[in-house]
Amino acid sequence: MSLYQHARDGNAERLRDAMGSDSAAVRKRASEFLGEVADRDDQPSIDVLLRAATGDGDAQVRGAAVDALDEIGEAALEQLLSELTGTKGSEAEWVTARKFARALQADRPELRMAAANALGRLDDGSGLQHLVEALDDEDPRVRLRACQACGTFADPRAVPGLTERLDDEPRVRRAAANALGNIGTDRALAPLLDLLDDSDESLRRIAAGALGKANNPEPVEPLARALGDESAVVRNAAVYSVIELLSNVPTQQSHAVRDRVVSELKQADDATVVEPLVEILTDGQQSRQRRNAAWILGRVAEPESAVAVEALAEALADEDAQTAQFAATSLKSLGGPIVEDRLLDRLGTEHPEDARAKAVFVLGQVGGQETLNRLEEFTDDESPAVRKRVFSAVSKLRAGGR
Repeated sequence: MSLYQHARDGNAERLRDAMGSDSAAVRKRASEFLGEVADRDDQPSIDVLLRAATGDGDAQVRGAAVDALDEIGEAALEQLLSELTGTKGSEAEWVTARKFARALQADRPELRMAAANALGRLDDGSGLQHLVEALDDEDPRVRLRACQACGTFADPRAVPGLTERLDDEPRVRRAAANALGNIGTDRALAPLLDLLDDSDESLRRIAAGALGKANNPEPVEPLARALGDESAVVRNAAVYSVIELLSNVPTQQSHAVRDRVVSELKQADDATVVEPLVEILTDGQQSRQRRNAAWILGRVAEPESAVAVEALAEALADEDAQTAQFAATSLKSLGGPIVEDRLLDRLGTEHPEDARAKAVFVLGQVGGQETLNRLEEFTDDESPAVRKRVFSAVSKLRAGGR
């Protein structure tokens, strides 16, 4: 049975047995799973991890054991610090930022790693400067954890040090990029622009996902270029960020940014753009993002895009009135047989009254003779709002105006 299966079953005993493997890769993976499975009362697992963190012959295994103890909780981490420093119990007094900061100067890299992890867990800003200094640690495992801890603080003071780590080894670079994304200021995000062209797919994805937090339009064109990335996850992250960017830019810049976004998205592959936009519109949790997705779909999707039309038609019933209105406007912009078919399907009384009224309004703008014939069936609809829209739409279509 695999380590993954043991972890899924919560079988800590089998995972502890795997810590005796001759394979460093197996011991490392078992350590990671123990950190997920064990709790603070599982002393046998904590003891196994303590031995690995302080005595395993492989540096990656020691690092994984340190992280696992940190994940189990503060008490397990205190035991590790006591083991590494030769102190016991309350004598260590490790639960202060000052003590952890001092441990960042220790000779043992595992102690410095544990201290960086611990400072990241503490809600004490006094530890930040020590973590920033640890970004220059000689051991990449310490630098990695210092980057991660700086990301939890999300303090702009860490930006210069984190930016320097973007030239480090791969794992440290990714942790630094994530931390800069968590900080999210324009100054923190600026170094991520260059990462959109990096050979490391993970870094491109991190950068693409973070740049939507910007409060200026500078990332629009780089993100638009990322829509052509060979990696689907990068392309998807770029679309999400473009939508988020529209929601974040100052009002006075929003119209210019919208124009640039539409211009760039139109040049991208249709499926690359439409699929994530549809996902945002149908599954997004933030109204402003759904609004932007509805608005953009009407300007970048093809009228033959059934998935886009279906999502917009469903959005006519969105609980957010502006999203529903943008969906109607976009359907009007798209027009075509698919739009007519989808909207005609939504005229029944099983659909919300307001959504039906919006569907009739759009049909009055884009419909043909078949639509006119169908709408005439609703002139005595039970809903006053729908009847009003029907009379208007029928009059328009009879006059031949669209």
